[in-house]
Order: sequence, then structure tokens, then C-alpha cells
Amino acid sequence: MTKERLYIYDTTLRDGAQTAGVEFSLEDKINIALLLDGLGIDYVEGGYPGANVVDTAFFAQKRTEAAQFVAFGMTKRAGRSVDNDPGIADLINSRSDAICYVSKAWDHQVTLALGISTQENLQSLAESVGAAIASGKEAYVDCEHFFDGYKANRAYALDCVKTAIEAGARWVVLCDTNGGTMPAEIEAIVADVLTVAPGDRLGIHAHDDTGQAVANTLAAVRAGVRHIQGTLNGLGERCGNANLVTLIPTLVLKPIFADRFETGVTVQKLERITQVSRAFDEILNRAPNRQAPYVGASAFATKAGIHASAIAKDPATYEHVTPESVGNERSIMVSQQAGKSNLLTSLARFGIDLPREDPRLDELLRQVKEREARGYSYDGAEASFCLLAHKVLDTLPRFFDVTSYRTSIERRHNARGEQVTVSEAVVKIDVDGEILMSVAEGNGPVNALDLAMRKDLGKYSDRIDDLELVDYKVRILDGGTGAITRVLIESRDRAGDRWFTVGVSPNIIDASFEALYEAFTYKLMKTL
Repeated sequence: MTKERLYIYDTTLRDGAQTAGVEFSLEDKINIALLLDGLGIDYVEGGYPGANVVDTAFFAQKRTEAAQFVAFGMTKRAGRSVDNDPGIADLINSRSDAICYVSKAWDHQVTLALGISTQENLQSLAESVGAAIASGKEAYVDCEHFFDGYKANRAYALDCVKTAIEAGARWVVLCDTNGGTMPAEIEAIVADVLTVAPGDRLGIHAHDDTGQAVANTLAAVRAGVRHIQGTLNGLGERCGNANLVTLIPTLVLKPIFADRFETGVTVQKLERITQVSRAFDEILNRAPNRQAPYVGASAFATKAGIHASAIAKDPATYEHVTPESVGNERSIMVSQQAGKSNLLTSLARFGIDLPREDPRLDELLRQVKEREARGYSYDGAEASFCLLAHKVLDTLPRFFDVTSYRTSIERRHNARGEQVTVSEAVVKIDVDGEILMSVAEGNGPVNALDLAMRKDLGKYSDRIDDLELVDYKVRILDGGTGAITRVLIESRDRAGDRWFTVGVSPNIIDASFEALYEAFTYKLMKTL
């Protein structure tokens, strides 16, 4: 039987950015887009070009390879033509493949918030969609407040859908903006919308204010929509958006959906979703939710002895899917086997092929577990995992050793009488028995260490001339000034490759140096 296609649209970089306490840098956005693209997401909504410096820079070039790269913005302002609206111009001039317009579908919101007539709103919608299509981009429409608008004025809400469809929009997305609609209501209302628009042109955008965003999305799919929107780990304003990390495994693995539909996320790609979820949390510099469905550390954990005994005999007694199917692992006495499966998958990404019976795999698993207990996290630092694997397998080249280093921070007045803080680093490096010493001042001790190390790496200096450290994150793992510190460093090179390395220590400089040293080593590994 031919399966129907479901299209997955991620709005983490736009709607997810509305989350209190979340601010994406340009580098964050680039890395999140890469995670989404690699997972098989169909559409990546990158933000609102022209709204801020980061989004404008992000849309200066296309940031996805397989996924459609989507710019988000408002329809044209009333009283202006599309040719004379700077917001429309920013959207059209961006390097996006498509434009998603937000358009109010609740008559009360149109007159109250926009201060225009309902007909003017429909005209702005139609003309904006037309402008996107005329520029060679696909057009999508988020019908904001659709479900509340439908309850208040069914005819006008449906007019919004019909106007968008008639103007040529590829997708018209029904938004539960306030997040208060129940699943049964979603299903009934979507069924009515299908009388004016086909399901393969309709989408759903649910918010989680009643804890039912995932349920509402699935209800809309059952009713007939074929496009779903959501965010990684349910990020979003107020209580969040529909969680794609929960939705995608449900659609791919549960027969009620998997037997009818297919998505861009294959069964093979689904095995990466736990790593994607945790890497995303690392970018946000926050702890992953242990109770998260499918991907949480406790999702396949059991404490009760009778449960553990049953799982040892047949895991299906307490597991609705296998942990390996989503890249997670079982946390009971047989977790060694599940852990091996994850290690083999991770090793394969770096071209390391080992048989499951290889005893070195047991040693690698032991070291990973031991280091994770000390605070290391390899979900967001795969370059460090690669180096650890090569070390255990005895295949890690010895490029250079740092025999010693010293950093100092001095606060003083300069020649102009201004108070300044100066950081200095001294590094001694052994390259094939030759001791090289470098001194550098930098913008803080970590920057000084970076500059001192790259000043003279002997015969390897020319191999790191395009190495650039682009991000640095610090996380305190337990409270107090003497706490364990985890440092995550992101690096890139001229080829456009990006990688993350991690360091852990009670001393923030030591943790930073460890991550820095591994960033250099991984770069040198790439040049072999």
C-alpha cells in the first residue's frame, strides 16, 4: 500500500526563540539548522530577516542542504503596496527557499490588534502570498489564532484559509495560538476546514498550554492535515510548542501512523534523535529532561526489581519501543548491550568499524560511563568522543604534548590612567622532542591560551592556520564556587566543518584547556 507523505516543519529557530531565557547566537542557529537538516526535517524556519541583526545575518546565505529554508514574517501592512513594504522586501531578498507569512484568522484580533478591517486583512494576505510566488519562492501561511477565530466567527476563519489557497499558498497552517483547544475540537474543526481546502495543503501548529500540543497535532493528522509544525524539545513561548522529538518517533514507530504515513525522517535517521535532542540542550547550556518521552535518560530506565527481572527476560514487557530505535539506551543491569549498540552507531559516524565482540568496545563503554559519571557529556561533543575512541583503540596519533602551561590575570592602570584587565598565557609544547615555548596576551585566560598554543606548533602550525574557535559555553554541574565545571568549545575551519569538544574539571581554566587541546587535536586528525 502506498503511504501518504507527512511533512515536518521545524520552527525552533523562530517560535522556539520566544522561550523565556533563550537567546540564539548566529553560531547557535547555524548548528541547530545542521542538526535539523541531518535528521531529515522537511522545512527549517530560520527566523525573521530584518527583525534583528542575528536573523538578518542568518538569512544572508542558505543554511540547509536538503531541507527547505524558510523565512518568517508578516503580511504587508495595510495602506502600502507589496512593492513598498520593507518587511516584504526583507523576506523576498533573503536567501530562503520559501516565505511563511503570519496572518490573523480571528476577526476580533484583526480589528483590535491590527486596527484594520477584516477585508483589508484578506487583501494583505492575498497580495503577500502573490509577492512571494512572483519572486520564485514558495509561500506558506500561518493562520494565527485560527481555532479561537473559528469558534468566534467560522465564516471569517474559513475565508482566511480560502484566500490563502486561492492566492497560491503551498501550505495553510491552522494555529492553536493560545494553546487552549482540546483534541476532540481540533479533529472536528479540521474536518470542517477540509470542506474548503484539501488536506495536502493544510498544516497544524499547536501550543502546549494545556499539555496537549502533541495530542492536538496527532488529532489534526488523523483528521486530515499533512503538514505538522513544532520545535525541538518542545521549546516555545509560555508552555512551549508541539514537541517534534516526541512527535517524530510516534509517527515513525507507532503502527497507527507508521502504516499510513511516511516522513523525511527514516527509521535509520530516527536512531539519531536522542543525540540531536541532547546536543540541542547542550547548545542551550541546560540539562536534558530525564523524563522526556523516547529520549530522556529515564525513558528506558527501571528501578523496581520485578520490572528489571521481567525486562531481562523480555524487554517488551516494560518498553513500548526499543531504546535503540531512537538512539537511547536501557538503564538496567543489561544496559551494557544497549550501550554497545549506541557506541557502534557513533563510531560508524567517524568511519570506525568494529565488530560487537571486539573487547576494546567494552573498554570504551567503560570509559565513557566513567567519564560521564564525572561530568563529561559526549552527546554534544562528538569530536571529543572520536578522540577518546581512537585513544582506547590505540589509533590516536601523538601530534604534540603540552608539558606545562600558566595563565595570569592582572588588573592595572594603563598609560592613560584607565583601569584594564590583562590576561597572559605561557605554554610549553613538545613536538617530537623539540620543546617550544610561546607567550600571548588575550581577551581573558582562555583566549590567551588559544593564542599561545597556535603561535608555534612547530611542523603542525600550517595545519591549524584556518582553525577558528567560534563559541565557548560553561556549565556548573553542582553548586558553589568549588563546583565541577564543564566547558564546551565549538570550532570550525575553512572547509566549513564544525565540531565540539568538552573539558571537565573543578578548575574552569583546566576544563577550558582540555576542550581547547582536543579542538586542536581533532583539527590535526582531520588533516591526515
